[in-house]
Amino acid sequence: MVKIEVLGTGCAKCKSLLKNVEKAVAESGIAAEVIKVDGIQEIMERGVMMTPALYIDGKSVMTGRTATVEEIKRMLKK
Repeated sequence: MVKIEVLGTGCAKCKSLLKNVEKAVAESGIAAEVIKVDGIQEIMERGVMMTPALYIDGKSVMTGRTATVEEIKRMLKK
């Protein structure tokens, strides 16, 4: 199972990224656990300076912007 984490404090871009991640997972049919990380302390401990950030299986794959559903699906195939 793939572990996907969306890091963000709840801004519009963070909410949009979470929605796109959930849609990409549903459309791709992969088994994934989607986690929303909104604690500022945990976000800072990971060294994230701009949110939203996207982590897949513990690896940072994107920060500071919202990815489209298609971009996320490509990330999940890697």
